[in-house]
Amino acid sequence: SIEDNEVYLPNDEIWTYDIDSGLWTMHLMEGELPTSMSGSCGACINGKLYVFGGYDDKGYSNRLYFVNLRARDGTYVWEKITSFEGQPPTPRDKLSCWVYEDRLIYFGGYGCRRHNELQDCFDVHDASWEEQIFWGWHNDVHVFDTKTQNWLQPEIKGGVPPQPRAAHTCAVLGNKGYIFGGRVLQTRMNDLHYLNLDTWTWSGRIPINGENPKHRSWHTLTAIADDTLFLFGGLSADNTPLSDGWIHNVITNCWKQLTHLPKTKPRLWHTACLGKENEVMVFGGSKDDLLSLDTGHCNDLLIFQTQPYSLLRSCLDCIGKNAIILESQISLLPPKLLQQVLKKITFWTAANHREEQRAQKEEKEKKCQWISSD
Repeated sequence: SIEDNEVYLPNDEIWTYDIDSGLWTMHLMEGELPTSMSGSCGACINGKLYVFGGYDDKGYSNRLYFVNLRARDGTYVWEKITSFEGQPPTPRDKLSCWVYEDRLIYFGGYGCRRHNELQDCFDVHDASWEEQIFWGWHNDVHVFDTKTQNWLQPEIKGGVPPQPRAAHTCAVLGNKGYIFGGRVLQTRMNDLHYLNLDTWTWSGRIPINGENPKHRSWHTLTAIADDTLFLFGGLSADNTPLSDGWIHNVITNCWKQLTHLPKTKPRLWHTACLGKENEVMVFGGSKDDLLSLDTGHCNDLLIFQTQPYSLLRSCLDCIGKNAIILESQISLLPPKLLQQVLKKITFWTAANHREEQRAQKEEKEKKCQWISSD
């Protein structure tokens, strides 16, 4: 926020990150650009990025856009999906999505409905009686089939659905769509559920053996193996930004907290995805409570290693970190391996440069604080 006005980033940019070299590239977008919004939900299927919903100063959206990220000519052209069958979800933000068998399966979110749209899947928060518009939280499920371009609302055939919520998180393991946490009214939750995406039956709240993560919203949940989920960050029930990470095994139904994560890197409302060697890559979000401070937006990439790297990866990293010492020998490598090594050198050079800049900035801030205190 700037002078109490919401400011949104440009909607004509897309940024790509090269995992091997560690370099970001900005591309200008073309086509029917999505409106600049917050709280939209993005998901990829077969190289296409789909973006649904969100919120801006005009209200909530239920529009759906996509862009082909694998275009041969290297251009990125957005398309708004207007030719579809069925009924899309009501306008909302802070929802989440499971990707399963060429389908986008949306759950929950905060948004608005008209009086004739009120159902059991909606907890009312506020209302404009004159306009017959109600705001609140959802726990409904909607499916968009990317092959047939159809919206449908599946019939839930059993189980107890989760309480309506927003700012929760979703992940898919096999044919099960898991959700964790989120917020409704002033309550943040730490419950875990799954929806069978073949039979459309809910699990009910999954009983946990042992310790549970704190209640939270604006966190991420990432599938890192066939039976394992990785939970990171969020905003706690007492509005504290979190930096903790947890591993959940769905076979034993146990959470295990990771003890080696940096406590100085809290994140909320960030994004997370899986890297090439099962590392979890976290980008963006905030290090502060956005509802009160809104000063801590982040643009650094956090990488959490969830399993030992391959021998090749370890060797490439070693060469990249010690490129100056090994300079006379690097050119002797075979061409294919040399290309990989050069990317790693770029990665570690950029990483070291960013670390030096960060250290200089912190040192400068300390000096300013020291001078002002004097």
